[in-house]
Amino acid sequence: MSAPAIYFLRHGETESGARYWGRTDIAPNTHGLQQMRDATAGLGIDHIVTSPLQRCRTFASELSACGGRPVTVEPRFAEMDFGRWNGRTAADILNDDEDILHNFWQDPVRNAPPGGETLDELAARVRAACRGLVQNIAYRKILVVTHGGPIRVLLCLLRSLPIERALTVDVPHASLHRIDVGHLTRLCAASDPA
Repeated sequence: MSAPAIYFLRHGETESGARYWGRTDIAPNTHGLQQMRDATAGLGIDHIVTSPLQRCRTFASELSACGGRPVTVEPRFAEMDFGRWNGRTAADILNDDEDILHNFWQDPVRNAPPGGETLDELAARVRAACRGLVQNIAYRKILVVTHGGPIRVLLCLLRSLPIERALTVDVPHASLHRIDVGHLTRLCAASDPA
C-alpha cells in the first residue's frame, strides 16, 4: 500500500482573461472543468478539501457527487487577497496604483495590495491549513482544490526557497502536485512556533 499523499490541484480556466482575481468569486468555464477532470482521472481520492471560491468548489462538489467522497471547505486555501485589486487587470492597477504595484512586485513579502494581504500572510495561512490537514489525516489520498497563490507558496516552502520567489513559480491551470504526507508533516513541524 502506498504512503498517504495529498494532491494539490489548481483550478482550471475561468470565463474571463488575465486579472488579479484573488477573492473575486468567479466560476470555472467548461474547458476549465474538463481540465480538472482530466488532471484527477484515476487518482482514487478518498477525501476532497476545497477553497470556498466557486472556481474550486464547483469541481470539488462535482467530484464528490460522482464518487460519494466527503468534501471539506477550507477558507485558508482561498486565493491571495488582493484587496481593492481583486478582479482588476494589471493595466487598470498600474493606472491607479503604479507606485504601490511596483512596491508589491519588488517585495510582496512585506508590501500588500491596498486592503489585501502580503505574501507572508498568505504563507502563514497556507501553513496553518496544511498543519490542519496532517494533524487530522484519516484518509490515504486527499485532493486539495485550490489556487495558484497557495500552491506557489507551498512549493517554495517545500523546496526551501525564499517565499518572495513564489510569484515566479509556474503553476498552470489544472496542474496537479503530489506531496507525500511525510514531507508536509516535516514542513508543518518546522514552522510550528517554539
